[in-house]
Amino acid sequence: MDKRRDIAREISRIYCPLTPPAIDVLARILVPMKFQKGDTILEEGKVCRDLYFVEKGMVRQYYYKNKKDVTEHFSFEGRIVFCIESFLKQEPSRLIVEALESTELYAIPYDALHTLMVRNQEMEMLYRKILEHVAISSQEHADSQRFENAAERYDRLLKEKPEIILRAPMVHIASFLQMTPETLSRVRGASTGTAKNTSPRDQNIAWWTQTNQK
Repeated sequence: MDKRRDIAREISRIYCPLTPPAIDVLARILVPMKFQKGDTILEEGKVCRDLYFVEKGMVRQYYYKNKKDVTEHFSFEGRIVFCIESFLKQEPSRLIVEALESTELYAIPYDALHTLMVRNQEMEMLYRKILEHVAISSQEHADSQRFENAAERYDRLLKEKPEIILRAPMVHIASFLQMTPETLSRVRGASTGTAKNTSPRDQNIAWWTQTNQK
């Protein structure tokens, strides 16, 4: 329980201040989970029944379009990841969530959370703040794709989320930024903000040639 209380306290610190009793309430519904690198956390076609707080590791959300593996989102320590449409509607997800590293998560189950929200205003506020955070993050990423060129998108990622540059495979970073690995390589080389020790891990398989792994 002490570990779950520590995680609940960290969620409170990041997303929404909670009183000690509310932290204890949240801690009681947390479910620890562990995944190895490459494990699928949520399959396409399955209902997203949990919010996942990443204690350790990195995960990504992706989907297939025209047999192309397209990365939509990365999450790492201190972030919550879930497929928002599937979670809100409790309908099958069109997205896949996989572990890019050995990963430790704490799940917040949909049913338990909504039961708490009925009688605990702090849990309702926490949930709202998490949704606000996800909505803002998604909008910022969408705006970056719409209004910024390739170099600007890369520089923004390097500035705001250098963990992704350091830890995610190049093929997934390129997909996330909506560019080919060759374009990403050119942008990295030209970027004044690119440091030698922030090179993403190289991969030889281009993202647009990957086969459907489902």
